[in-house]
Amino acid sequence: MRPAAHRITHPSVDTLLAGFQKFEFGRRVAYLRRELAPRAAAIMSSISALVSGEGAGNRASGFPLKLEDGTELFARISRRGGLMRLLSKDLYLGMYPRALRELAVTTEARDRGIAVAEPLGAVIELVAPLVHRSIFLTRAMPGMTLWELLRTDDDPLVREHLIEQARNAIDTMHRLGLFHADLNLQNLFVTMAHESFGVAILDLDKARFLRSPLPARLRARNLARLRRSVQKLDPAGHYLNSRARELLARI
Repeated sequence: MRPAAHRITHPSVDTLLAGFQKFEFGRRVAYLRRELAPRAAAIMSSISALVSGEGAGNRASGFPLKLEDGTELFARISRRGGLMRLLSKDLYLGMYPRALRELAVTTEARDRGIAVAEPLGAVIELVAPLVHRSIFLTRAMPGMTLWELLRTDDDPLVREHLIEQARNAIDTMHRLGLFHADLNLQNLFVTMAHESFGVAILDLDKARFLRSPLPARLRARNLARLRRSVQKLDPAGHYLNSRARELLARI
């Protein structure tokens, strides 16, 4: 049995309801931060056009949403990878929708001080009993993925700084007890704030918390997944040389 200090915890959606409000629109149920309540109808109207579209990022699942009052959100539809996508691209089975799980984990991560996108809500569309689609909502952030920026900026000093920032974000995540489970170059997001770069960690739908810092074996699993991503996207080392790879994903 895993020692109590290392047991994985699952932040409960029920504990988040003090900060989020539930709305029902036909087959769709939305959980939105309370300050977004006056914009609930506008958000749901904007989301209606997303389900069949092709967006940005990993699996073409990300969509910017700008409301008439200027509020800028980012919506990500849960979409499958691997062979399962051939059977069902965006339908999931279960009582605990993926977007609600990600909402719980991301809210906890932000509360702990981990660099993540600001969670604003989740939308669940019930297709059939226990069958659903999930959409996760965050505040929009200017920037691009680490992989996109490495291919855009060829300044070696900028690249090294970004890799250091990414590694700092990963080390903080590990120290504060978050196991990501799918860490890759596409979900490390480079932001610009006050003329300096920062790196946020995205896509926490498979992530889990521990009650203590991650033990070495789980840190190694996260970093091994990141190394596989580097090797897949940049096998010849055009953008990440051996020194950069060592800095980013060393165990």
